[in-house]
Amino acid sequence: MKIDSGSTAWMLVSTALVLLMTPGLAFFYGGMTRAKSVLNMMMMSFAAIITVTAAWVLYGHSLAFTDNGSAAANMFIGGFDALGLQSLIDTATKADGTGMPSLVFSAFQMSFAIITVALISGAVADRAKFGAWVLFTAVWVTVVYIPVAHWVWGNGWLFDLGIMDFAGGTVVHINAGAAGLALALVLGRRTGWRKEPMRPHSLPLVLLGAALLWFGWFGFNAGSELAVDGTTGLAFMNTQVAAAVAAGAWILVEKLRDGHSTTFGVASGVVAGLVAITPAAGFVQPWAAIVIGLVAGAVCSYAVGLKYRLNYDDSLDVVGVHMVGGLIGALSLGFLAAYPVLEQQGTGLFYGGGIGQLGLQALGPVAVGAYSFIVTYLIAKIIDAVAGFRISTEDEVAGVDVTTHAETAYDLGTIHTSAVGPASRPVAAGTGHTAPGQGSPGQGSPGQGSPGQGSGPNSSTSATAANTKVEA
Repeated sequence: MKIDSGSTAWMLVSTALVLLMTPGLAFFYGGMTRAKSVLNMMMMSFAAIITVTAAWVLYGHSLAFTDNGSAAANMFIGGFDALGLQSLIDTATKADGTGMPSLVFSAFQMSFAIITVALISGAVADRAKFGAWVLFTAVWVTVVYIPVAHWVWGNGWLFDLGIMDFAGGTVVHINAGAAGLALALVLGRRTGWRKEPMRPHSLPLVLLGAALLWFGWFGFNAGSELAVDGTTGLAFMNTQVAAAVAAGAWILVEKLRDGHSTTFGVASGVVAGLVAITPAAGFVQPWAAIVIGLVAGAVCSYAVGLKYRLNYDDSLDVVGVHMVGGLIGALSLGFLAAYPVLEQQGTGLFYGGGIGQLGLQALGPVAVGAYSFIVTYLIAKIIDAVAGFRISTEDEVAGVDVTTHAETAYDLGTIHTSAVGPASRPVAAGTGHTAPGQGSPGQGSPGQGSPGQGSGPNSSTSATAANTKVEA
C-alpha cells in the first residue's frame, strides 16, 4: 500500500511527543525527590530509555505485535517473525490500511514501553541500587510489559474478549502502578519515613515536568488513533479537558481538606486527569471527559494517602495516581463509552450498552494488575536475593547521588562574591541566595504540610553582592 504522508507525518510527531514524556517524567519525579537523590531519580528514567529501546528492537515488537501467520504466536504472546525489525523494513507499510510505515508504528509503540517502565521508578525513589534497577528494566519489559501489550493491543486474549483501552490505561498505567506497589513492598520503606519531612525539593521542576508530560500526552492519546481523522481530534480535545478539570478538582479538594491549594497539587491533578482519560480518550464525548477528570482529580487526591494507612512507602505516588487513575478511566468506559470502533467493543450503560462491557472493563484491570504485581514481586525478590536491590542505610542517608553517581545536582557550599574591584571578600553564608536543597528537605505527598515553604528552593534572600557563585 502507498504511504499516507499526512498520517505518517502525524505519527512521527506523536512518537517524538511520547518520547519527550520520559525526560519530562524525569523532571517531574526529580523535583519530587529530595535534593540528594534528584540525579539518581532522573537517571532511572534515562536508563529505561536505553534498555527498553534495545529490547524492543531485538524482540519486543515481535513478541508484542506479530501474530498473523506466525506459528509461535498465540493469545498470550506474539511470534518471532519481526526479530530485529528486519521484516518491518521489508513490509514497508502496515496491513491495516492506515498507510503508515511499519517502522513508524513500531517506534510509536516503543515509546509507550519506555515510559511505562520509567513510571515504576517513582515507587522506589531514594533507595534502589542503580545497577539492579537497570537489570530490572530489561527483565520487566520482557516478561510483563510485552505480554500485556500483546493481550490488549496485539490480538491477544483480552483484545478478543472486547476490552476497550484506547491509549494504555490498562497496558501502561495499571500495569506500572501494580508493579510499583510490588517493588515498593520488596525494597521496604525509606529510612526515616513518616519521621522526617520528605517534601519535594524543587516545585518548579515538578511543574516543568508536569507541563512536558501534558504536552507529550497529546501524542500519547491522539496518536493512538494511528491516523488523522475525527477520532484523533476527539482524543486530542478529551485529553485537554480531563487534565484541566482534574487539576481543578485536586486543588479544590486540597482547599477544602487542608485550607490551601498547592502547586504540587495542581501538577499531580494534571497527571491524574491525563492518566484517567488515557483508556477513554477516543471513546467518550467531551462532556464525559469532564466527568472523568472530576472523579480522577478528587479520588486520586485522597488515594495518595492510602500508603500511610496501609504502611507502604510508594515514594512518588505511582499507585495512588497511575493505578487508581487508570482504574477510573478503564471503568468509566463501562458507563460512558459512546464510540466503539471495533465490532467486539460495545457502548457504555449510559448509551444503551449492557452490563457486559462494564464487566469486561473491570476484568482487564484485575487481570493485568494481578499479573503485573505477582510477576514483578518475583522478579524483584530474585534480583534482591542475587545482587541486592536496595542501597545500604549509610548510602541512603548520605544521598544516592553522591554514593552511586559521584555527583550532586546542586553545588551546596559557601557563597562567595567574584572580584568586583580590588577589595573582594567572601560573603558570609546566608547573606546571598539560599542554596537549593537547604531548608525544607525532601519530598512527600499532599497533606504533609506546605511543600517547599521555608528557606528551601522556593525562597531566596536578596543578594548583598553582585556576581555570586557557589563553591563546594
